[in-house]
Amino acid sequence: MQTYTILIIVFLLGFNLQAQEKWTLESCINHAITNNIQIKQQELNTKYYQNLERQSKFSILPNLNTGANQTYTFGRSIDPYTNEFSTDNFRSNNFSVNSSMTIFGGLQKINNVRKSNFDLQASIQDLQKAKNDIALNIAAAYLQVLYNEEMFKAAELQLGVTKLQHDKTQRLVEAGSLAKGSLLEVDAQIASEELQLINLENQLLISNLTLKQILDLDSVANFNIDKPIIENLDGKLIVYSVDQIFNEAITNLPQIKSAEYKVKSSEADLCSAKGGMSPRLSLNAGWGTGYSEARTKGQYVPTTVEIGYTESGESVFADSYSYVSENYPFSEQFKDNASTSLSFNLSIPIFNNWQVNTNISNAKISLLNSKLSLDLTKQQLYKEIQQAYADAIAAFRKYNAATKALASIQESFRYTQQKFDVGMVSSFDFNAAKNNLLKAESDVLQAKYEYVFKSKILDFYRGDTIKL
Repeated sequence: MQTYTILIIVFLLGFNLQAQEKWTLESCINHAITNNIQIKQQELNTKYYQNLERQSKFSILPNLNTGANQTYTFGRSIDPYTNEFSTDNFRSNNFSVNSSMTIFGGLQKINNVRKSNFDLQASIQDLQKAKNDIALNIAAAYLQVLYNEEMFKAAELQLGVTKLQHDKTQRLVEAGSLAKGSLLEVDAQIASEELQLINLENQLLISNLTLKQILDLDSVANFNIDKPIIENLDGKLIVYSVDQIFNEAITNLPQIKSAEYKVKSSEADLCSAKGGMSPRLSLNAGWGTGYSEARTKGQYVPTTVEIGYTESGESVFADSYSYVSENYPFSEQFKDNASTSLSFNLSIPIFNNWQVNTNISNAKISLLNSKLSLDLTKQQLYKEIQQAYADAIAAFRKYNAATKALASIQESFRYTQQKFDVGMVSSFDFNAAKNNLLKAESDVLQAKYEYVFKSKILDFYRGDTIKL
């Protein structure tokens, strides 16, 4: 019983520790990359291109096929092996082995291998982009949860201060130092702050729900995120220019690599289309044999035949040969009917309903389109970096200004609180000062998390992983 009790306690402790384990940003990203359905679909798409790439390599090899048939013939027909008419019912068999390969075909198969390989590489980069997109979405949702948690805590502290204010005001009213209306104003302020606290709690719950939905969790019980320590942002203004970040991004980001691989794929496709204008030389080899039930095996047997008589009446004999037929066994026919063939085929395209020229024209259009897509992807990336850079600079400046304003408002609030404690200011003025303090704290938090997120995006463009 003691052993069972210890095991149960260890199990419950382990379960409790597991339930209380907090999700870091890295663990959230890793979980989403492993379980997100869109990423799984993209992984399947990559496997599809892997199959195409492997098949394009196999298509270069010679093919090899075998065949066999059995035929029953009734009535008058030609025996396939004696080439004679037969009125008997008989069975015949044919067996064959054939192989062919293209010796030269305008390098189309080689270019198809190159195209399939570039398509595969583009698909791999598309998969990486899908992982990056989900990582950015999780980072934004994760930071939003942290921001809402800090706002909720700040509102809780403000409500606690207001409740202390209520106790002090009640004592002053009971002592006759303040009118009862002051106490009613504090009660109204408490009700207002409780409503604000409920709204912030709802926002926190919604932001948690958003993060859980992105993670596609089967169960959302005991979901708590880790709260990393975000260092002071003073002096951390971005030192890289937009062009520097962009130059690093175009060598790191998968969407650029994917677009580049698609350009190379279109170039290989154009070479393959041009190969359709070249002559084609192929090699074919075959082996075949068969069996016919109507076929017989015969031979001439020496014999002596009587050809006349002498004057004395004696018989005169002469040597002769008679044809004797017998059954032709399957094994012997299989060997005797075997034949081997080897042929070279040369095909020179002259006119094929303009199909080759149309294929070349379409391949050129596809190449131009892929180049434009690459340029468009770079333009969009540059605009995204510009926007993220401007947002980060603005958030950093806003953070510095909000931090200075918060310091001043905190000092002003302490002074107002001291005056309120001795009845020198009204509860209305005190509540106004407290609301200003909460707004200043909100501005600092908002600017801080906005700058952290935008700076992380810029670091991500430069090739760094997303982490706090």
